[in-house]
Amino acid sequence: MKVLLVYPNMMGMNMLPPAIGIFAAQLRAEGHTVALFDTTNYPQLEGGFDSDKMKSDNLNARPFDDSLLRQYDKNSSPQTDFVRKVSEFSPGLIAISATEDMYPIALHLLEGLPKDRPPVLLGGVFATFAPELALRKSEGLVDYVIKGEGERGLPELCRRLERGQVVDGVPGLWRLRADGKVATSPLPDPIDANELPLPDYDDFEESRYYRPMQGKLWRMFPVETFRGCPYTCAYCNSPSQMTTYKEEDKKYFRMKWVGKVRDEIRHVIDKYKADSIYFWADTFLSYHDKDFDEFCDMYAEFKLPFWIQTRPETITEPKLQRLKDVGLLRIAFGLEHGNEQFREKYLLRKVPNQRIIDRLMIPYKLGIPFSVNNILGFPNETRELVFDTIELNRQIHSDGINAYSFTPFHGTPLRTLAEALGLIDPQAIVRSITKPTLLNLPGFSPEQIEGIRRCFVLYVKMPKSRWPEIEKAEKLTPEGNAAWKALRDDCFKNYMGFGGYAKEEDIGTVDVVNQQVNISEVKKA
Repeated sequence: MKVLLVYPNMMGMNMLPPAIGIFAAQLRAEGHTVALFDTTNYPQLEGGFDSDKMKSDNLNARPFDDSLLRQYDKNSSPQTDFVRKVSEFSPGLIAISATEDMYPIALHLLEGLPKDRPPVLLGGVFATFAPELALRKSEGLVDYVIKGEGERGLPELCRRLERGQVVDGVPGLWRLRADGKVATSPLPDPIDANELPLPDYDDFEESRYYRPMQGKLWRMFPVETFRGCPYTCAYCNSPSQMTTYKEEDKKYFRMKWVGKVRDEIRHVIDKYKADSIYFWADTFLSYHDKDFDEFCDMYAEFKLPFWIQTRPETITEPKLQRLKDVGLLRIAFGLEHGNEQFREKYLLRKVPNQRIIDRLMIPYKLGIPFSVNNILGFPNETRELVFDTIELNRQIHSDGINAYSFTPFHGTPLRTLAEALGLIDPQAIVRSITKPTLLNLPGFSPEQIEGIRRCFVLYVKMPKSRWPEIEKAEKLTPEGNAAWKALRDDCFKNYMGFGGYAKEEDIGTVDVVNQQVNISEVKKA
């Protein structure tokens, strides 16, 4: 049968998704015909929103020349193009993989289809943690959702639809019955990632093979090393994945064999000309020592630049030196909050600030660029608590500083807390992590959170004597906007070393790891 895979996404939000590549490979291996509709290259979505460009504008990341990416812009209507694609391809199934914040884009696409459309399946983390809500919110636009991993359920659903068989019993499948009640199937067994086919990215536009990092575009491909995460952070839904499977005596956290990782790296190099690798793992340094050594021995064959994300407390100098020797390009660390007590009580992360500072001195000393991720506007947070996060960032030599408003995704413990505190409607669908929060915190409005978020890097990088000016730039008014733009340009020109932070006593010596960015590069961006 024909299957149309759909990936709702906005510019700069998510890189090439491994799940779509795996599904395409699986379905083609079973003889199905596959096509793809990816909304990433439609600049009109969300009024021309581009996450990567927004980060560079807010000084979260280096400016970059995006002219190659812009060649693939589609200035037509995504809904019109989608309807045309469905009409021309005539699929037997439309299979959508969507996060919660991209779910509204999926519904917008589906609204344009005629009543005699093919059946629609929704999968992904939103479908996993709010399957009934995903079905009911669609108001009939979505016929099925798959709870849990889709690598078993999607092929089985295609087999049954093609044979005209009953779909109930497909692993993880949920649907609304005619009486309005929900029909459910047991959660699928966790897939052995070592048995999956190599991903097929042939259907994606050429521009989707590129990823901005450190001021340039890399032909960067994702390679999965782990599924799940051994940690229990309350703002993340990975722990809930673990809990959901554990309740059914199933183990969700899995490591892919190093040999299988090697095969996938060779695959993306030979077939897609990858010049860098994006290791897809919540916490890359979840490796045990033996497996870590095996990985490094394997990767020495390639020595391509690669990106990882991990937690500060997982790193040691010997491990980072070893990774640097085989090609480590950059690391992303989840910092999230600077108040130890708040971080432990609400985020379920028990680690002292001094340990974070000490561990993050290691990549700095080794000359490895890294970024830190921060979240503002958690339930029970105040503006004053945000400054604890700012103060912690000022003690870290990070190459990039991300600041996001808290997004209460379904499936996270903090979503449950936010609902219990009456901060969000249980039926509310969240927006992107780069958009203003939906939470209405007492004394800390969404507008205030957004204002301090856009000024976050200014507070971290500029001397405290400038803080009164920066506070004025938090106001989302014409005057505040003008003040913010002036301070942003000043900060970029005089304080952004993209490799260190500027203390009041050493202003002018910000090029701490020889990563200074020339102001002329802004002209290109």
